[in-house]
Amino acid sequence: MKAIEISEASNPLSDYADELDEGMIVLTSNKKPIAALVSLKNADQESLALGMNPEFIKIIETAREEFRAGKKLSLEEMRREILG
Repeated sequence: MKAIEISEASNPLSDYADELDEGMIVLTSNKKPIAALVSLKNADQESLALGMNPEFIKIIETAREEFRAGKKLSLEEMRREILG
C-alpha cells in the first residue's frame, strides 16, 4: 500500500492507476486518509456491486452483530434448520 498526500499529488490520475498493480494507493490530507485508488484487476462485477450496495452492507453488519452477541448455529443446528 502506498500513501500520497493530496497536496503533493502532481501526476495525472492515469499514472497513479498504472502503479496500482494488485494493491491500493491511499490519498491523504494532513496525513489522514480521505480516499483510495483500488485495483479492480481481480474483482468481478458482482462482488464490486455487492460491496457498494448499502442494503447488502447492512445485512453483513447485522449478521456480524448477531454473531458477536452469540446468535449463531452449529453446523448440525444449521442442517436441522434447513433440512428439517
